[in-house]
Amino acid sequence: MKILFLDKNHALLINGLRKLGHHCQEAYSDSKTSIEQNIANYDGLVIRSRFAIDQQFIDKATSLKFIARVGAGLENIDTEYAKQCNIELISAPEGNSNAVGEHALGMLLSLFNNLTKADREVRQGKWLREENRGLEVDGKTIGLIGYGNMGKAFAKKLSGFDVRVLCYDIQEGVGNQHAKQVSLAQLQAEADVLSLHTPQTPQTINMVNAEFIAKFSKPFWLINTARGKSVHTEDLVAALKQGKILGAGLDVLSYEKSSFEQLFIDEKIPPAFSYLINSDRVLLSPHVAGWTVESNEKLAQTIVDKVATLFGQA
Repeated sequence: MKILFLDKNHALLINGLRKLGHHCQEAYSDSKTSIEQNIANYDGLVIRSRFAIDQQFIDKATSLKFIARVGAGLENIDTEYAKQCNIELISAPEGNSNAVGEHALGMLLSLFNNLTKADREVRQGKWLREENRGLEVDGKTIGLIGYGNMGKAFAKKLSGFDVRVLCYDIQEGVGNQHAKQVSLAQLQAEADVLSLHTPQTPQTINMVNAEFIAKFSKPFWLINTARGKSVHTEDLVAALKQGKILGAGLDVLSYEKSSFEQLFIDEKIPPAFSYLINSDRVLLSPHVAGWTVESNEKLAQTIVDKVATLFGQA
């Protein structure tokens, strides 16, 4: 098959597919318009997130047999239309789930122990022990929304702590030895910490809003390593100000775009985001929860293996 690569990935991905006998071509800087003119010549497409694979693009991809996304989510693909066109969709949530689980745990421990704030103060010559007295994870109830690969990986990391882990998922019967599956109402009634592990869908966009937050029985901590648009940022900030949310670890943001840095250059930082970047109770990272040296390789190998299985080459 002829396979087109739109984004750079670990070398073993393209090398692995070539070893299977496929002809691979790279188009890392070609425009979407340019690629549309030639996409009919390709049987496979490997992407990350450079641009959306919409109906117009798919209509031109008349020979396409599969689209492989080197990552977990497929929100940049018109999945329903692709399926109507008999195009197989491949993703690799297994490839970076461990990395996401470790990152979520790191954020939780950092927030509970004021590590970012304390580090900054020590560097400034401040030795504030009482002001940085931390919390222990043991004894807390951790609530996970979304219990697929990412949620399960985080729950497994938490198994080393003396905690209760609850999970809510739209799929029935996904709970396991690491997390008890409960209703959303029960999770909101009992959780001390909420961690999001959901894909971006119409149902999850702005899922964490003022109404959702108000249903929690007690103040809680929020960890989001899933999708930025799952959290309504203005409502998050209001809850932080009110003490309804005690702190937040955010690897993803609703402002996340290719022009993210431009917010700072043009000094057009939205007020809610300005609050987040200036708050000692907020920990931020640039969508790197699943972005480790190891996951880079695992994601690539997962795609190679799934393409091989799909076409009987395993």
